[in-house]
Amino acid sequence: MSRSLSPRSVPYRIVERGGGLAVTAFILFSGASAVLGPNGDSIATALIALGACLLVGYEIAYYRRFDYALGTDTLDIRSGVVSRRNREIPIRRVQNVDISRNVVQRLLGIAAVDFETAGGSETEASLRYVTFEEAKRLQREVRRRKQDVDTESDEGTADRTTEETELFALSPRELALVGALSFDVRIPGLLFVLVSGSMPALSSALPPGTGLPVAVVGLVAAALVIVLVSWLGGAAAAILNYYEFRLTRIEDELQYERGLLRRYDGSIPLDKVQTLTITDDPLKRWFGYASLHIETAGYAPGAGESGSEAAVPLASRDRVFGLANRIEPFGSPSFERPPKRVRRRYTLRYLLVLGVLTALLYGVVTVMGWSLPWPAYAPLALAPLAPIGAHLTWRHRGVWLGDHHIVTRNGFFRRRIRVVPYYRIQTVIDSRTVFQRRWSVATVTADTAGSNSLGGNAAAAVDVDEATATDLRATLETRLREALAARRGWIDAERSDTTSDG
Repeated sequence: MSRSLSPRSVPYRIVERGGGLAVTAFILFSGASAVLGPNGDSIATALIALGACLLVGYEIAYYRRFDYALGTDTLDIRSGVVSRRNREIPIRRVQNVDISRNVVQRLLGIAAVDFETAGGSETEASLRYVTFEEAKRLQREVRRRKQDVDTESDEGTADRTTEETELFALSPRELALVGALSFDVRIPGLLFVLVSGSMPALSSALPPGTGLPVAVVGLVAAALVIVLVSWLGGAAAAILNYYEFRLTRIEDELQYERGLLRRYDGSIPLDKVQTLTITDDPLKRWFGYASLHIETAGYAPGAGESGSEAAVPLASRDRVFGLANRIEPFGSPSFERPPKRVRRRYTLRYLLVLGVLTALLYGVVTVMGWSLPWPAYAPLALAPLAPIGAHLTWRHRGVWLGDHHIVTRNGFFRRRIRVVPYYRIQTVIDSRTVFQRRWSVATVTADTAGSNSLGGNAAAAVDVDEATATDLRATLETRLREALAARRGWIDAERSDTTSDG
């Protein structure tokens, strides 16, 4: 049975699209007399009225000519005002049904529904807009029909109840901690772009004879302001994004709800999970907290900038590992670190960075003509910390092979523990740079179909010994074949049981 969009979507879409018309109206009225002559205001008014009528007429026609039907094995959508478009989307290909509502949409009781398919990062189809109850019905029905498209053709089964288990809910205290431990790294770059054009004017406005200490104090104060603004911006964004975060499990799917100004309601199919990533930083580790991110095949549900959905934005480390093991039972990893000699490599790398930074600052001091050269040599004061940083980098790296998963660990300031089932591995890559070959080490990467993996953030055993890398690659390839064979046998057995029951 075909269904239509919500009638309340018509006025909302008119207002939503009317912003461009308002801008056009402002431009026409501001220069109507100069461009169109004495009758410019009247002509501008007529053009704006015509545009408003066309907009209203188009949105009414769009509503009347848009319909959809959720069949036994396809989602059929017919749309188009000027040219008609008919689409049939196989239910089996639908990976996620994501629902989003901003404040106005929640007041109107409507929602946007996006249908995402496996193997693509773009939305396959969208409904703009249906009632929230209809959006939830579509989400439930797609899940049920994916599980058994042969038996879900009867519409009377739509109200069948399913068991829902709450896995995680973000408490107000934890939400406050999410905000307090968030930092928007984009704000410093944005502020630099905004103020870079005014820096010459500010420098010329300084009183003659202004010394270097005053300039240094000003730079330090500006840096502190940027840090404060970045922290406040990150805290506000995190609180708005994860307000009333809730994660539940319904049969073979995880479902999440989050957001204050814009509410998201989406699903994460467990059979599409590629990688689990547990992240923390020194501050979170100090207080015993961590975050959990879930990466699915070709599409990160609800992903914004991060590229994966935060299944747990912040919780105690034990809770995070417990939830991760409920999704993928990998146990308790015991990591094997890289050989100790790579600490010398990291030390030389950090000293090289300090040397380059010193050279750049020395060039700035020379060009500016400052009489005191000490700012150029300030980075060298960090040289004694290079061995400490090298040790911390080495200490927080490692790899562990479990019975069914590979688990890697990398990073100190942002540590990532990645869990990948063997059967999800697509390619095992053994890479060795020129510098790694000098130290007889290599990097072994377990590449998956996840979007983070495609962006170069796959699970990797970094700087392992060359002999270990060779053994690790051979072991991963063997376990991949065994896992795929076992999985095929399990799937064939399931199909055989289903056939015999039928």
